[in-house]
Amino acid sequence: MLRFDLPQVWSNVIRWEAFLTFVICCVSLLVGFAWLLPLLTVQGFVRGFIGHQHCPLHRVWRKLFEARQWGGKKEDAGAKMFANKLLFLASGISFTLFMLGSPLWIVPCIALVIFSFMEWAFSYCAACSAYGVWYRKFPPKMG
Repeated sequence: MLRFDLPQVWSNVIRWEAFLTFVICCVSLLVGFAWLLPLLTVQGFVRGFIGHQHCPLHRVWRKLFEARQWGGKKEDAGAKMFANKLLFLASGISFTLFMLGSPLWIVPCIALVIFSFMEWAFSYCAACSAYGVWYRKFPPKMG
């Protein structure tokens, strides 16, 4: 369901979080171990299933960006929550594969690198676009 009952989020805070996701995934790939991915899994869970306003790191970044007036524009949180649910899944799968000793852990990690790069560099959220298309094709039933 589209979520319009949540407080909107600052676009530049979301871009900063995407940049940090990009850096964490790149470091994991370059160093060859994924010990930082659980941080992304927890953040994806909290921001995706509970809400950005309950994520301690999001609150820190929001306050910092607001104090410096770097926030950007306000965006609806629903699509960003969907993107964070995908972050939760991809980082969780990647870390699980890493712990099982499978070299396939790099596949979801590379996907996170690509999509987080698109968000922080171009402010383009592929998951948000998919979210919008889904709800145009299959609008929620009222009643």
